[in-house]
Amino acid sequence: MKDLLNFEGLVHVAGAALLAAVATTFIYLTQCRNYFYQIRQDFIAYQHPRNDTSEENSANTKKKKERMETYNPNENTFIIGFFHPHCSSGGGGERVLWKAIQALGELKEGKLMDRRTNKSKKSASTSIDDDRLITCKNLMVVIYTVDEPSETYEQDLLKHVRERFSITIPTALSLHFVHLHEEKHFLQKSKRFTMMAESLGTMKLAWCALSAVTPHVFFDTTGCAFTFFVARILAGCKVGAYVHYPTISTDMLSLVWKRRPTYNNDAQVAANPIVTSAKLIYYVVFAFLYGLVGSLANLVMVNSSWTKNHIQYLWRFSGQVHVVFPPVDTKSLNQLPLANRENMIISIGQFRPEKDHTLQLLSFAKLLENDNNLRNSDVKLVLLGSCRGEDDRQLVDQLQKLARELNIQDNVEFVLNQPYSALKDYLSRASIGIHTMWNEHFGIGVVEMMAAGLVTIAHDSGGPKSDIIQSPWNEKTLDYNNCTGCLASDAEQYAALMSRMLQNGSSSDMIMKVRENGRKHAENFSDEVFMNAFKEALLSSSLLK
Repeated sequence: MKDLLNFEGLVHVAGAALLAAVATTFIYLTQCRNYFYQIRQDFIAYQHPRNDTSEENSANTKKKKERMETYNPNENTFIIGFFHPHCSSGGGGERVLWKAIQALGELKEGKLMDRRTNKSKKSASTSIDDDRLITCKNLMVVIYTVDEPSETYEQDLLKHVRERFSITIPTALSLHFVHLHEEKHFLQKSKRFTMMAESLGTMKLAWCALSAVTPHVFFDTTGCAFTFFVARILAGCKVGAYVHYPTISTDMLSLVWKRRPTYNNDAQVAANPIVTSAKLIYYVVFAFLYGLVGSLANLVMVNSSWTKNHIQYLWRFSGQVHVVFPPVDTKSLNQLPLANRENMIISIGQFRPEKDHTLQLLSFAKLLENDNNLRNSDVKLVLLGSCRGEDDRQLVDQLQKLARELNIQDNVEFVLNQPYSALKDYLSRASIGIHTMWNEHFGIGVVEMMAAGLVTIAHDSGGPKSDIIQSPWNEKTLDYNNCTGCLASDAEQYAALMSRMLQNGSSSDMIMKVRENGRKHAENFSDEVFMNAFKEALLSSSLLK
């Protein structure tokens, strides 16, 4: 009897403790949300007087004045905050960011989606409800960046965006930058438990960002899903996401399970079954947490069908996932001539381990080994890409060393950190494009090469297989009427395909047909397609309600 009373007492104590914990958590969340709500209101209140008096400030540029003059303090400001710490970089992720912001600027100007024609048009009569129309007119964009501030930061950055991406942000859209340069150490890479450590770092950075300016909508364009917890649960924001690739995937789990060495699975780890088991447990736990925080997103856009399949599997409660292909400047690349190309093979991509430039060198060496005439000809492999830091530079050194070991250094050229104009020059002269990353999430470089008229050979996996080269070359049928490019998996296959395309001549009927088909198919990934798809996904979601 006494034991029973003691047990009942413990139950009552445990129940009381649980209720106290729930009440404490509720109070904390309420106070936390009130804190962030007040930050938002203070920011909006600060913006209106500043905008009213902007015309009196002779130091402001004309463009800045134009931005401010469109601002009406009698209407409710609606803030969309983009979490993109390296917004001034020049990669494909940044092009998506600035195209998305350009789309918001057009929405503010009244250029909404025409769903019947799937084109943008300026019209007051649309099927979008009045609340969303009002929200569009009152849009303001905040960008969270780790760049250091300067008096001309916005002016210099927008100039860089125009020159690098040919993107002009409408002056009607008000921009505000939150500089988190003093907190950039949160993004430092960790050598141990990398994914978890980096995710915690992004959560800390997101807290600092939202403590500076709290938006109505927090939009992540960098794949930092753990920031969703800070934004939605703690700050009370709605959450949007454009996912370029999942932080973890079933493919990664499969590699660890099979103990296959790769760039993110060290050979020493793969060789040790105990360490492999521990790593697998860590990956499974992280995948579970990643699925929980990812499911907090109100709107999810992904860059390919491959990414969509993985995100749907992991973020099971996030609702509909929209495929919005990243924007590619196909318009200018379509102007490049198709005929009279050189015997040049090029690749486009940052020098990172996962891009597998090693496979490109091995494939090219196999090509020259199989045909001595090519070795003595003018055929050349050109690797174009950017180096982000010392690690990338060391990778390039290793690749150059490998080229010498394979005795192909005289036929291989490395082109590093060159402007877009230089890239277009190579695209206008090359005959073949090569891309070797396994499970590439989309493949902007693949589309660029196709749009430029190159016969493109990509890896038989990921986005290139599922979305880009859907009608690959078939060696058995030799039917090239519908062929848009080629797919390969190993050095032998890449070498065989390069040999086949070179032997036919750069201006043969077959090669010209493949070039034309590839260029035509690349139009499915143009800037215009992205803008329309982005607006459609945004306006059909709950973010602007």
